[in-house]
Amino acid sequence: MSIITSRNKFAVTLTAAVAAATMALSGCGSSGAASGDSDSKSSGSSSAFVFGGLWPQTGTLAYLYPPEEAGYKLAIKDINDAGGVLGKKVTSVDADTSDADHADQNASAAQSVLSKKPSVVIGPAASGVVKNTYKTFEAAKIPIISMGSTSADFSGLSPYFFRTVAPDAVQGAVMGQLIAQDGVKNLAIAAFNDPYGTGLRDTVAKTAKAAGVNIVYGEKDAFDPTETNFSSIATAIKAANPDATLIVSYDQSKPLIKALAAAGVDTHKLYLVDGNTVDFSKDFQPGLISGAKGTIPGGHPTEDFVKQLKAQVPDMKDTTYAAETYDAAILAALAAQKGGKTDGETVKKNLPAVSGANGGTKCTSYKDCLALLKDGKDIEYQGQAGIGPFNADHDPSTASIGIYKYDADNKPVFDHAQQGAVPKK
Repeated sequence: MSIITSRNKFAVTLTAAVAAATMALSGCGSSGAASGDSDSKSSGSSSAFVFGGLWPQTGTLAYLYPPEEAGYKLAIKDINDAGGVLGKKVTSVDADTSDADHADQNASAAQSVLSKKPSVVIGPAASGVVKNTYKTFEAAKIPIISMGSTSADFSGLSPYFFRTVAPDAVQGAVMGQLIAQDGVKNLAIAAFNDPYGTGLRDTVAKTAKAAGVNIVYGEKDAFDPTETNFSSIATAIKAANPDATLIVSYDQSKPLIKALAAAGVDTHKLYLVDGNTVDFSKDFQPGLISGAKGTIPGGHPTEDFVKQLKAQVPDMKDTTYAAETYDAAILAALAAQKGGKTDGETVKKNLPAVSGANGGTKCTSYKDCLALLKDGKDIEYQGQAGIGPFNADHDPSTASIGIYKYDADNKPVFDHAQQGAVPKK
């Protein structure tokens, strides 16, 4: 297979599985009937726009909260600095979901946010948490926009589910091609048993195998997300004698990589994904994973954007999903402005339009987009995440996947980006 560079776009052909459950709607939505794409010059809603936020403040994804928090805070600042939504300042109510292993906390966080009658919910980040919470908001007719839920099974999940990150089918195809392009002949995979973990594992395996790579371990296996002792898995991977090892996990990667090193597996030939492509400089001895590669959906942030993010959260270590969070909030506010009301149904109906699904004048900031809407123009918001307009499944129609390479300090360094199309189901 030919090497794909950042100068060449590629089309990823795949089929995303769609959740088959039929949802029962309870009609306990927020006040105000939706009017579709009503004129933004209308008198609007008497209620102020309220953001709901569901965040991984604790649990295995807690390391993602700082960049998500920064993107969220910056978006709210930019929205209010430009005059808010329908002339009123926006507010927010937030809750900690933890991770999918804490289903009770997922549910209580969702109910806590729902009780404040949000116009939209930003999050959750994890696919497993989305699975545990989305019906709560669907029943209330409140849209949720996930910044990090990448399970391919969630394409077309619900009329009220949107995401500003590409499904794993895109990242998985890019990773599978990257592994093959690097000359790997025998690959081991260590993935955790979660919709994200197994879904991404399957796509990478399928793509890599089609390119001639042998999967010598882990093609059908997955470890418990609560696992803490990885010595037996590391021993099994060593015995399989792979050229490289792919790890699909969250924070479990820290003890797993240490176990792999102890078992004699070459940790310079690791492949990581968005759930674990993070700064390991304080976790491992220098050089332990130098040369390893990782993928993160989304465009590489500009220095100016990073500076603005750090002004909101100074101790932010990386920017994973910061842009996706920022864009989710901006799009939601623009949708309410376009629809002339702040209820969830209005936001849901107008999200595709402000993303550019119907065409329109391109704009790159809330302030500029707001001015265009007030002039009665259609818009196409082009934000920080480098995604295309929402498609019929409420996925981004196109998305960038960043390729990172670890340096001697065990820090991921951006190498290049590959852009892929996200086909409809």
